[in-house]
Amino acid sequence: MSSRVNIANLKVADCLYQFIEQQVLPDLPISSDNFWHKFSTIIKTFMPLNQQLLATRASLQQQIDQWHSEHQGNNFHFADYKQFLTDIGYLTEPVSDFTISTENVDAELAQMAGPQLVVPIMNARFALNAVNARWGSLYDALYGTDVIDETDGAEKSGTYNPVRGAKVINFARDFLDQYLPLTHGSHRQAAQYLIEEQRLIVKLSEQQQSTLQLPEQFIGYNGEQHHPQQLLFKHNGLHFELNINANSQIGQQDQAGICDILMESALTTIMDCEDSVAAVDAEDKVVAYKNWLGLNKGTLSETVTKGGHTFTRTMNQDRHYLTPDNQPLVLSGRSLMFVRNVGHLMTNNAILTADNQEVPEGILDAMVTSLIALYDVYQQNSLTNSKTGSIYIVKPKMHGPEEVAFANQLFEQVELALELPKNTIKMGIMDEERRTSVNLKNCIYQAKERVVFINTGFLDRTGDEIHTSMAAGPMARKADIKLTPWISAYEDNNVIIGLACGFSGKAQIGKGMWPIPDHMANMLSTKIAHPRSGANTAWVPSPTAATLHALHYHEIDVFARQNQLTQGQTAAQDALLTIPLAQDHHWSEEEINAELDNNAQGILGYVVRWVEQGIGCSKVPDINHIGLMEDRATLRISSQHMANWLKHNICSKEQVIASMKKMAKVVDQQNSGDADYRAMSDDFEHSIAFQAACDLIFKGEQQPSGYTEPLLHQYRLRAKAN
Repeated sequence: MSSRVNIANLKVADCLYQFIEQQVLPDLPISSDNFWHKFSTIIKTFMPLNQQLLATRASLQQQIDQWHSEHQGNNFHFADYKQFLTDIGYLTEPVSDFTISTENVDAELAQMAGPQLVVPIMNARFALNAVNARWGSLYDALYGTDVIDETDGAEKSGTYNPVRGAKVINFARDFLDQYLPLTHGSHRQAAQYLIEEQRLIVKLSEQQQSTLQLPEQFIGYNGEQHHPQQLLFKHNGLHFELNINANSQIGQQDQAGICDILMESALTTIMDCEDSVAAVDAEDKVVAYKNWLGLNKGTLSETVTKGGHTFTRTMNQDRHYLTPDNQPLVLSGRSLMFVRNVGHLMTNNAILTADNQEVPEGILDAMVTSLIALYDVYQQNSLTNSKTGSIYIVKPKMHGPEEVAFANQLFEQVELALELPKNTIKMGIMDEERRTSVNLKNCIYQAKERVVFINTGFLDRTGDEIHTSMAAGPMARKADIKLTPWISAYEDNNVIIGLACGFSGKAQIGKGMWPIPDHMANMLSTKIAHPRSGANTAWVPSPTAATLHALHYHEIDVFARQNQLTQGQTAAQDALLTIPLAQDHHWSEEEINAELDNNAQGILGYVVRWVEQGIGCSKVPDINHIGLMEDRATLRISSQHMANWLKHNICSKEQVIASMKKMAKVVDQQNSGDADYRAMSDDFEHSIAFQAACDLIFKGEQQPSGYTEPLLHQYRLRAKAN
């Protein structure tokens, strides 16, 4: 650890202090003394409250464990269980009906529906790719993925394959016919697009022409009216742009000269300081904060080498057009950014109190990420994020209304310290813990003036489900848990409560990640369920996936769907509380070992990169060598599942160790092409990653709320010290 600076009764790591003093504060209207003294007051006020909330979590868990141990099998009665949860304060009495009153919310969150990216903020290249994913090439997304099949000579060859290109163009023309319909004829027949008397004209042949069924869909262009280079359209609130260049490789093959369709894709992006990063000390936090600073100033850049060429990637500029009546029109070129702070659990050595206690990382994040966002609030930047002057913070892993109230009060004090108007900081509530799900209305109520987002997270929610009910009995196999009643109740409840609290037109209702980046055809056929459910955003694993998922929001008018759903739906709390226990746990040895191997492989594949290389999110090959986007949520569910089976003697410790060693060899082989990789199977006893993975299972029951962070941080710090 670097040296420390003593200021305002705090011991601040020198790297963090110098970063704030030299790179953040100089161009902001807040003095150093003012900042540190107010920060110190916030820490002194909120640190004990933070510790009390964690103590409440532990107390509730202890009482639940005790109750389950006394109410096994036929002694379990659901009505008694529900009354018990009410008696101990786990279940709270729902507040009266209310409507959120959040103000100054950007259109991307309130009035638009579309994909959302989540990226590790410590990786500047990923962050730039994400913020620039507001617009994506439909042609590239189709050509490069399995959405277009490779039959009949349409293989993805090294050079451009015109047969595959023709399939892409046909798909795109079908998109235009469906969402930009002509009064007669088809876009497949289009020979020329031009503008006459403020209307779009589509020439189908020498003698025949057509126009749009809905002329108002045409909203902008670039180039000459009779030879436009770009044509801008709007459907279901989303924009897309027709690019015309008859001299380009693609345009030469197209009778209308169309060379691409640019889709408005990732409307919003969460720059993540939490589950997708491996930030364990002051140096790591500074990397995250520096990238957040660059994003807010509009100056973040990264040198990238691709295909033998080196270039500098920067943030996209805004997009400029002329309206049909030749007035200027400007659209954002970038995704609107949230920053996801960490939850209430972890501390970080970036700042110590006077008596050498590490400060809660969530308090650190709240103050520093908000301070940095002042560059956007005060428009001390070259590229705007929020047009309404808001700061958007996603707050994860909160357990119940008390913890949301705590975050709300913390944000309020940060606003006072930074001299911001009340509720400048908007809150996204991750609905990923059981005590939040079953009390969601009350949680939203605690932040009703600043909430802009609720989002389900299946993996974390299942991890918490297993840990909370660890003593109740053996859980179903992971694939079967997805079929249990609480999952659909959870997903439905999120939308029902959000709509009942007035989210439509004011805030985002979000859904979780598509985890298989290479299976886009499958995503396209299944993820339509998210907008159909009434959610106006959902997570995707890449800019390409965002462009493809955007098609779903053209197919479904989410706000019309929300209006349909507001008619008399009620949340099913009893189903939410149904524990996903195995109905019959007399599995064969083969079935048990298969489940252990699947869990072990996922744990090891993720942990080895986290601990040894500090990679918090990556495409990890699963047991079938299919790449899955993994972060700590995946690790939580897998480790808790194995811990549960150990507790209830479904498997033995020896079986788990055998599975771990077997799968470590598989993971080593899967990473054999990585020059920085250290094999676990060469020396299990001294492999830090292997030890960490085993501890996550064998100490899983003792981990607070089943979280993986305490052990991961411990082992990552050890690896960094080595």
